[in-house]
Amino acid sequence: MASTIRVRAIASGDVVDFKALLRHPMDSGFVKDSDGKIIPPHYIEIVTVKMGEKTVFTANWGPAVSKDPYLEFKFKGAKKGDAVAVSWIDNKGESDSTTAKIM
Repeated sequence: MASTIRVRAIASGDVVDFKALLRHPMDSGFVKDSDGKIIPPHYIEIVTVKMGEKTVFTANWGPAVSKDPYLEFKFKGAKKGDAVAVSWIDNKGESDSTTAKIM
């Protein structure tokens, strides 16, 4: 299966500009399908970004986050060529992760 995560991390001096697109339906449990049946909740609960063993970002999300969430933040302490790992876990126990090199 192809990763559901697309990452771009660019270093400028000692600051890394991190961007990620997480492909996920993020169903709230309040929307009906075309037959009028409620679509069960299915959303990302935890997003983690790490450099090695150091966690640089953690988010606890819920059903209010939109479909295919976009994440952007800056952090210090990395340089070009370092690896950054992104992972998520959803409310159904599904997960995905990927690693990217900082450019």
